[in-house]
Amino acid sequence: MHLLNAKTFERTDETRRRMLRLAALGGVFAAPTGAFAEELVRTFAQTEGPFFPDNLPLDTDNDLLIINDATDPSIGEVTWLSGRVLDTTGTPLRNVLVEIWQCDANGAYLHSGSGNANNRDVNFQGYGRFVTGLKGEYGFRTIKPVPYPGRTPHIHFKLTRGSEHLLTTQCYVGGHEQNDRDGIYRRIPDDGRRASVTVDFVPVEGSRIGELAAAFDIVVGHTPEDA
Repeated sequence: MHLLNAKTFERTDETRRRMLRLAALGGVFAAPTGAFAEELVRTFAQTEGPFFPDNLPLDTDNDLLIINDATDPSIGEVTWLSGRVLDTTGTPLRNVLVEIWQCDANGAYLHSGSGNANNRDVNFQGYGRFVTGLKGEYGFRTIKPVPYPGRTPHIHFKLTRGSEHLLTTQCYVGGHEQNDRDGIYRRIPDDGRRASVTVDFVPVEGSRIGELAAAFDIVVGHTPEDA
C-alpha cells in the first residue's frame, strides 16, 4: 500500500481546493440536479487501448505533475481537468472512482511497451485517480495531451463504482487538426457523440505560467443510489 506523507497530503488538498475554485468559476458544477428536461447524451464509450500502466506509480493521486514530494515538475502545458459524473437524468454520482492515464509531453506512456519509453519524462506521474464527491465532482492537475505516432491527443478515462464498471472512454482536444485523421475518433458515429468526448482547453485567466482549464462532464447509464 502506498503511504502518503504529510507534505503529500497538504499538496493533494491544495490541488483539490484550487480545482474546485477553477471549476466553480467555469460553471462546471453549476447545473442543479433534476434540471434536465430530456435525457443527457451518454458519454461515448471507447477502447481502453494497450497502455494502461502495467506497473502503477507509487504516487496515484490527482496531481500528475509532481510525484510524491519531488522538487522537479514534469514538462508540458499545465492543465486543470475537472467535471462531474452524472447519470442520464443529470443526477450526480458520488463515490465513483475516476482513473486517468495519458502519455507525457514526449509521447511516452507509463508502460513497458510504450514506443518512446527511452525518452519518458520521469517526473510525469502518467496516471491518477480521484473519487467523486457529493456533487459528482472530480478534478486533476495534469498536462494538455500531445500526439504520439498514429493518434491524436487524448486522455484515457475509466470509471468504476464498487465492483461495477461504469465506463471506459477517451477525452479529446477540441479543434485539434489531427482529430479527423484519427481512426478511433473517426469511428464515433455522429456529431453528438463526438461532442460527448471532445472538450476545449482554454487559458486560465490571470495565470502567470499559461495554465489551461478543461471541463469534461461524464454521463453514464443510470445506477442505483448507494445503500
